[in-house]
Amino acid sequence: MLKKMGEQAIKAKETVELLSTEQKNEALNLAARMLIRDTDRILAANEQDMEAGRKKGMSQGLLDRLKLTKDRILDMSEGIRQVAKLPDPVGEILEEWERPNGLFIQKKRVPLGVIGIIYEARPNVTADAFALCFKTGNVVMLKGGSDAIHSNTAITESLRTALSEAGVNPDAIQLIRDTDRETTARFMKLNAYLDVLIPRGGAGLIQSVVNNSTIPVIETGTGNCHIYVDKDADLEMALEIIINAKTQRIGVCNACESLVVHEAVAKEVYPLLQKAMEKKQVELRGDETFCALFPQCRAADEEDYAEEYLDYILSVKTVKSLEEAISHINRYHTMHSDCIVTKSAERAEYFLNRVDSACVYWNASTRFTDGFEFGFGAEIGISTQKLHARGPMGLKELTSYKYLIKGTGQIR
Repeated sequence: MLKKMGEQAIKAKETVELLSTEQKNEALNLAARMLIRDTDRILAANEQDMEAGRKKGMSQGLLDRLKLTKDRILDMSEGIRQVAKLPDPVGEILEEWERPNGLFIQKKRVPLGVIGIIYEARPNVTADAFALCFKTGNVVMLKGGSDAIHSNTAITESLRTALSEAGVNPDAIQLIRDTDRETTARFMKLNAYLDVLIPRGGAGLIQSVVNNSTIPVIETGTGNCHIYVDKDADLEMALEIIINAKTQRIGVCNACESLVVHEAVAKEVYPLLQKAMEKKQVELRGDETFCALFPQCRAADEEDYAEEYLDYILSVKTVKSLEEAISHINRYHTMHSDCIVTKSAERAEYFLNRVDSACVYWNASTRFTDGFEFGFGAEIGISTQKLHARGPMGLKELTSYKYLIKGTGQIR
């Protein structure tokens, strides 16, 4: 089955990479309308997945990732429309120059080819991945988890229908419906058909792909995101940012999981924090300084400081200096998104330059690490590695380049 799908992907690639920007945009806008038209069918399929998840005892954070609503389908549709409106990077001449021997060399942006994506209970990834890959002339093969199989199938069917009606090979997007681990293992070794593999999910999935794939992998990271409240922070602003980053949506990789506070403001911040988090039903796990004020709270350990909870839990660490805060963050974070809240531009710049993350914030919630919020229309994932792409991956991150060399008979 996988070999046949790979062959279909290669065949689709031959035509998709030649589509004009207008043809791609027409198909994308049709796909956006198709999702809205099929909302009831998609929601019914999603409810099957949600019911199975509840029976399995899936955590609240994961159920939130899995759940679709009319508004979330509208957001998926709008994401596709936004991608259609964005400039098409394919064919862009990045550089060009002439050599002394008369050779004229151009560096041109081209599609990656066939992209494989392995992801967990995030059905919106199906639409986002399709839109970004298709706009950049790529073909995509999707391997979603069993938790979202009905939702992913329904969304994929809508997108394939839109492609067919637009006169495009529907195999530009294919969903692997076998959800067993053996199929996933074989998918990670389809070198003959896939040019790159992108995992989206928890730490276990990502490490499994990194360790077992024989296809080049773009590692999208888990999110142990930190907020550091500096000694010069506006504490009202800091509290608003913490509440938003932690509780606005808990099951996402850009939610705050760890709080670091300068000791100069700790005794003022912690009572306010405790009150606000209690109202939001967030469990606080703190160090000695924090627990001395709130002995009823659980003490944080090494695992807490390194954990991506995806739950109503927040670790708290008190530090004596900006340098100690940076050291703590660089030790325990996942190089995703970290923030400093301070009024000092000098201290902020020091933090921004020293924290080794894909996205580093000054006085803003980490929840903005998102392709849509960055103006990319959508995202294929948030890369925490340093080769090829880093941070939210939009259209340009799904392209490569090649050199075009034009001569007049030169020989070496």
